[in-house]
Amino acid sequence: MAFIIDGKKISNEIKDELKEKVAEYKQAGKEITLAVIQVGHDPASTVYVGNKKKACEYIGIHSLAYELEETVTQQELLDLIQSLNKRDDVNGILVQLPLPKHIDEDLVIQTISPEKDVDGFHPQSVGALSIGQEGFVSCTPAGIIQLLKRSNIEIAGKECVVIGRSNIVGKPISLLLLRENGTVTICHSRTKDLKEVTRRADILVVAIGKPKFITKEYVKEGAVVIDVGIHRNENNKLCGDVDFEDVEPVVSAITPVPGGVGPMTIAMLMYNCVNAVK
Repeated sequence: MAFIIDGKKISNEIKDELKEKVAEYKQAGKEITLAVIQVGHDPASTVYVGNKKKACEYIGIHSLAYELEETVTQQELLDLIQSLNKRDDVNGILVQLPLPKHIDEDLVIQTISPEKDVDGFHPQSVGALSIGQEGFVSCTPAGIIQLLKRSNIEIAGKECVVIGRSNIVGKPISLLLLRENGTVTICHSRTKDLKEVTRRADILVVAIGKPKFITKEYVKEGAVVIDVGIHRNENNKLCGDVDFEDVEPVVSAITPVPGGVGPMTIAMLMYNCVNAVK
C-alpha cells in the first residue's frame, strides 16, 4: 500500500504555524495585508479567490478585495496595481489569473512590485530562483517541496523527473528540486520515449494537463508520484493527470486529487504574504 501524502493535513499545519507568527507580528504592532484583484466573474476564479480570503481570515491576514468588471481597461488595472505598490499598508498583491483577452497578463505581472509579488510570477522573482537568490517562489512548486519534506521524503541524490515545462509549475519545481540536490530531468510534449524517461524517476512530478494520462507503465516501482493536475471526469468527479487507481498499488507514496497539491498552493501563498513583511 502506498503512503497517501495528505495535502490537507500538511497545509493546515503550515497555516497554524503562520497563524502564530501573525499573532506575534500583531503584538509588535504589525498588520499584514494582502490585496486580491479579480477581473470578471469566472466561476473557478471566484472559488479560488473565496478560498484565499478564507485562508487570510483564518491566519489573521487582512485582505482587500478588488472585484473589477470584465470591461475594465488594461490601463485602469495597471493604475490600480501601481497605487497598491505605493501603499505602505499593503504587503502583497495578487491578480487572479486568467485575465480577459484584451489585457496583457505578462505586463500585469511585471507591473506588480517584486517586493509584493506573493504569487512569485514576476520575472525578478523567477530570476532570483534560477540563480539561487532570496525571493518569492511560486506557490504550487513551493508547496510540492513542503509536501515532500514534511512527509520525510529525501530529495537529495534522487532521480527527479518533471513532466511539463510551464512557467507556473514545470520550470520552477525543476529549479527547486535542483536546489534540494535532486538530479532533474524535464519532459514535455516533444520528449522521445517518455515512458523510458519517467520509469527512471525516484520522484515523478506530473503537470501535463491531461486527465489520467500517467498509468503504471510510466512509473518505476516504489517511486514517489506528485500529481499537479486537476480535471473533472465524465462523471463530473475530480481527477488528476495520474490514473490514481492504476498507479497507487506500485508506488511508495502518491498525492491524491483532490486533497494533495491543491491545498498547498493557498498555504504557500499565505507563507509568502507573511514573509512579505520582511
